[in-house]
Amino acid sequence: MPFELILTEKVEQVMEDLSRSDPAKHKKVEKCFAKLEDDPRQSGLSSHPYDDIKGVLGERIFESYVENHTPSAWRAWWYYGPGEGTITVADLGPHP
Repeated sequence: MPFELILTEKVEQVMEDLSRSDPAKHKKVEKCFAKLEDDPRQSGLSSHPYDDIKGVLGERIFESYVENHTPSAWRAWWYYGPGEGTITVADLGPHP
């Protein structure tokens, strides 16, 4: 079942900045988002729970790989919802 992605304002701003400053990374993020829409459990995303934080309403946060095997590899942090069939991408950036 495909999902609809919802991007927070913060993530939208990061994407806008990347489109100007780092088109290659912007393309990697778009590829990650396409995979999330298709199936967040795809092995290439290495999605897993990120137990250090919770969403605003206590949602379980997941981390997915945008990049791997690179210094400061980028990740997407997301949760299911707010409605059925949706995923909200809450944050995006280098792995802490």
